[in-house]
Amino acid sequence: MLERATLVSFDGAAYTATVRFAGSLSSVVTSVPVSRAIPVAQLTPGRRLAVALFDAGNPVDAMVLGVR
Repeated sequence: MLERATLVSFDGAAYTATVRFAGSLSSVVTSVPVSRAIPVAQLTPGRRLAVALFDAGNPVDAMVLGVR
C-alpha cells in the first residue's frame, strides 16, 4: 500500500527518515528506511514523500520510495 507523507527529518548516516503521514497532525514515525536511489539533496524537511507500507497495521514496517 502506498501512502503520502511529509519528511520531518532525515538521518544521512543511517539513511532513515522521520515522517508524518498525510492526515496526521501530531504523530510521526521514526527510523523509516529510505531508498538509496533518492539523492540526499532531495531529502529536506517539508518535502512530500511516497511511502510503501508493507503492513497496514504497523506503520514502522515501511520504506520511503519517492520524493515530490
